[in-house]
Amino acid sequence: MAMKDTISNKLQEAFTPESLQVVDESHLHEGHAGHRSGGETHFRVYIVSAAFKGKSRVDRHRMINSALAAELAGSVHALAINAQAPGEG
Repeated sequence: MAMKDTISNKLQEAFTPESLQVVDESHLHEGHAGHRSGGETHFRVYIVSAAFKGKSRVDRHRMINSALAAELAGSVHALAINAQAPGEG
């Protein structure tokens, strides 16, 4: 399974989001630290979930990082996160 799909599935399972977009930005980082041939190293996540209501930005990022701990410890080098509760933004 592609890493993008793995990330999407784990976030769907953990947060039941109203909206979720996972973008593979690895091609933008060719030649940079952490880039590997074949990509799937740099991702951007846009997620809207009620699970984030009342949580700080730092807490939201911690929640997502925890859900993706195995991926972040493995082949994912960078993860940019935009996490909101419904009605924000």
